[in-house]
Amino acid sequence: MNAQLKTVLLTVLTLSALTIAIIELTGISRTALWNKFGVAQEVNLEGLKQLEAHNHFQDSVAGLPKTKISFAETHFDFGKIKEGDKVRHTYTFTNTGSNPLIISDAIPSCGCTIPSFSRKPIAPGAQGSIEVEFNSANRQGANHKNIIIVSNADRDKVSISFDAMVE
Repeated sequence: MNAQLKTVLLTVLTLSALTIAIIELTGISRTALWNKFGVAQEVNLEGLKQLEAHNHFQDSVAGLPKTKISFAETHFDFGKIKEGDKVRHTYTFTNTGSNPLIISDAIPSCGCTIPSFSRKPIAPGAQGSIEVEFNSANRQGANHKNIIIVSNADRDKVSISFDAMVE
């Protein structure tokens, strides 16, 4: 390498290091601001606490005696809906086993789908429900969405789904 090229590369490297130092010291970068005010630590701790509580609940439900779950329907068709509409459907199920049934989670396949359910035990022979809301904003065309239901049933993961044609 000739001396002139070495000088140019050294100058670029020095200017880059200086720029990074100025950005970090002034707090312009998102990381520097988070570190300066401790925001990242608070967000991570709260998120970590929620995750640990969720995982503990999942583990405790998985350890319960098995039972059986039977859905009245596992698929629903909303038909044609307008873009931007929020539509809801309630899926009902029955605990057909001999032990209490607990739904520990309902995992949607997309952020546009929000499931709601009770975490209270469902006695043998009793019914429960899971309400699903679909937000059709920016979802034009045919939509098929799944929700995985996690419980202490023999089949610990059951899929329910819906279709919607967004116009």
